[in-house]
Amino acid sequence: MRAVHTNAAPAAIGPYSQAMVVGDLVYCSGQIPIDPATGELFTGDVAAQATLVLSNLAAVLREAGTSLGCVVKTTVYLADMADFPAANAVYAQAFGDHRPARATVAVAGLPRGVAVEIDAIAALPGRW
Repeated sequence: MRAVHTNAAPAAIGPYSQAMVVGDLVYCSGQIPIDPATGELFTGDVAAQATLVLSNLAAVLREAGTSLGCVVKTTVYLADMADFPAANAVYAQAFGDHRPARATVAVAGLPRGVAVEIDAIAALPGRW
C-alpha cells in the first residue's frame, strides 16, 4: 500500500489520506470544494463547486500516476438531489466520452455544509 499526497489538492482534514494505491487500483477519498492554494472553502453554486471538486480529484489522481480517464467508479454525494442536473453537466464535461460506473446519492449533510462531494476508484494505466 502507498499513501498519496499532493499540495495541488486540499490536504486531508482528518485521519485519512487523499488516496491509497493498492495493487493496480487507486482509491481516492472524497473531495469537497476547497481551494488547495488557500485552504478556503468555495461556496459558489453547485456547478462551480463540482468543477473545483473534480479538479481536486484530478490532481490527486495525477499524483497517484493516473487520471480521470482511468476512473472505474465514482460516488457523487449531493446535499440536494435538485442539484443533480447541474452537477451532472459538470461531471459529463470533466469525463468526456469516458463513462465510469457511478452512484449518485442525496445525503443529509456534507462536510462544512458543501453541496457536493465526489470520491473515486481508478486503475493505474497500462495495468489492465
